[in-house]
Amino acid sequence: MDVDVLEFKVPEDNNKTLFVWDIQPCHTESQIYDGLYGVFSSFGPLYLLKVCPNAPLNPPGFYALIKFYSAAQASKAQRQTDGHSLFQSSPLKVRLSTKHTPHFLSDSIRPLSHARCLELANHCLGFNGWTSDIITLKELTNKEEEAEKEGGGRWRTLSFGCVVQLSFPHHRQMTRAAAVVEDSFTCTGPDVLLQKRCKLQKLVRDKALVQAFTAVLLILLGNGKVMVEVKQTSDQFLLEQTDGVLQVNEFAPDEEEDEELDLTVS
Repeated sequence: MDVDVLEFKVPEDNNKTLFVWDIQPCHTESQIYDGLYGVFSSFGPLYLLKVCPNAPLNPPGFYALIKFYSAAQASKAQRQTDGHSLFQSSPLKVRLSTKHTPHFLSDSIRPLSHARCLELANHCLGFNGWTSDIITLKELTNKEEEAEKEGGGRWRTLSFGCVVQLSFPHHRQMTRAAAVVEDSFTCTGPDVLLQKRCKLQKLVRDKALVQAFTAVLLILLGNGKVMVEVKQTSDQFLLEQTDGVLQVNEFAPDEEEDEELDLTVS
């Protein structure tokens, strides 16, 4: 049985990246994007799909860069689409990337953004396949300088700490992670302080959830099933007391990953 492992990090491996050439200029970039997405997303979730016009010295047309989270899904997509016309009248050339650049060769592990974590988890596990609970959310620092600043405001520093528990009830797995955020700003009134406090609370929740996802492995089995395993990391933040747990329902965003997400607290 074929097995592939997905991690909640930015995919930078060559064997997860496809290049598509010989895209004819008979459609707009938007139409080409939709056509490619419809075909390649059927093989598995995509991290990136980018359509670019050919260089000026090349014939008119486009090429595309496609990144999968899964090497096995990228390989299967390459084999089953190379040489096929797909959405145009002439065949396309689809190849796994062999381009060696500092980006592809980077050893640094970049975690997925908050929005991408939700997107991947919901795609592979479903909306009911996981839950996140806030174990604690505390204001750690609230400093105000005595000296008046320009414009009549005062210089304030706020920091928040948060511990989140990530659970996978169908797989009997769970992990916790902590995060701290801090910001200094000029406070010109109570409304500014309230907005900043709400923004930092959301930011620290999102950051803690991203940190929790970095310990999660999604194991894709050849029969279509998904298993969940949790890595035990040395910096994993575990608490024995879970008083005052707030249930947080997360939903995958429809917008780009940098859009603000609303969290419903029950």
